[in-house]
Amino acid sequence: MRFVKSVRPAAAAISLISAGIPKSLDISSPTSVQSVAKTIAQNTMSFYKGTDDQFVDLDAPYYWWECGAMMGSMLDYSHYTGDHTYDKKIATAILAQAGPDFDFMSPAHAGQEGNDDQAFWGFTVLAAAERNFPQPRSDIPGYLELSENIWKSLASRWDTSTCNGGLRWQIFASNPNGLDYKNSVSNGGFFQLSARLARITGNQTYVEWANKVWDWTQGTGIINDYYQVLDGASSAKNCSDVNAAHTPSFSYSQGIYTYGAAVMANISTGADQDKWTDRTKKLLESSQNYFTPFGDVKNSTDVMYEHACEHIDICNTDMRSFKGYFSRFVYASKIMVPSIKPTVDRLLHTSAKAAAQGCQGGSTGTMCGTKWYVDGFYGDAGLGEQMSALETIQGVLIDQAKPPLKGNDIKTVRTFSSS
Repeated sequence: MRFVKSVRPAAAAISLISAGIPKSLDISSPTSVQSVAKTIAQNTMSFYKGTDDQFVDLDAPYYWWECGAMMGSMLDYSHYTGDHTYDKKIATAILAQAGPDFDFMSPAHAGQEGNDDQAFWGFTVLAAAERNFPQPRSDIPGYLELSENIWKSLASRWDTSTCNGGLRWQIFASNPNGLDYKNSVSNGGFFQLSARLARITGNQTYVEWANKVWDWTQGTGIINDYYQVLDGASSAKNCSDVNAAHTPSFSYSQGIYTYGAAVMANISTGADQDKWTDRTKKLLESSQNYFTPFGDVKNSTDVMYEHACEHIDICNTDMRSFKGYFSRFVYASKIMVPSIKPTVDRLLHTSAKAAAQGCQGGSTGTMCGTKWYVDGFYGDAGLGEQMSALETIQGVLIDQAKPPLKGNDIKTVRTFSSS
């Protein structure tokens, strides 16, 4: 692999842009979006006590996986806005998780690491590779190699003892909560990583696995006939218990599969491209169940909500972050399948404006709340709420950002850019 000092573009003048008041967001103005994103990024990073040189776990109630998700959100912030203020903290946090085999099987977090947790760190590591994000440590492989190691680790646990395949939610018998459950996020994460690695490397093995995981997910009914992505199924029941009426569904699962399908459409040709484009569009169409909670009343049209929990105030800590990952991956999907751009922009730009209006609470007066379809701040000002708003707002800038790199354009960069 070739090593270079810097291949990143000169940073945008975000350091000259003051942090903006979220409720004043103008999505037609990149400067306004940048300034509001800057404020929400500051609020997001207030939850993280690590430094440029030392990783520190998030305080309870936030688990290890959500730190990986947070670093993914901050990678997006750096990439979309050109503000590299947090880059050293991000790199230090990512590389601290590499583990003895460089596959993000972290001994320090073995008690809580499941396949979906590893996949979420994998999303972040692969995004770093796709953007030539700085990797300053010569004692650890580059981000692409780390991503491939994560993929190999996940592939090694494909389980054919029940359900004709699939990944279990949990990895270790010492963590039995979910060991007999095959969930959409673990399998969707593996599917998406396979698709993205196929795009980067051209390796057909990744293409074959992406097809295999999709076929398994659809075959179990976890992706049903309406292209709803349901949460999962019991391996103890041979995955026969999937039922949309009783199995919950969450926005992030829908987003994870949508982006994987969009990447597969992007790298395919002919009938395969048509097939994957159709799947992408159907997943996006089905995702509209996560919008417009009250029909055309209460100014909620095209505003996102977590339909399994939010309107009845039962979202747990994890669930409050799910809208952010949906936004991240669906924004990215329109880069791979441009024909879906009008629908994506209608839904997510409307939601971005609504989210910004909810960022009027917390200790700073600019912390973001849970519900975006009410007037002003509502709910908690937790990390998940900040990430959800940040990803939905900063994603407005994706069209002017460089698309994910692939092939020989991916390099290991040792030095950091400055804002």
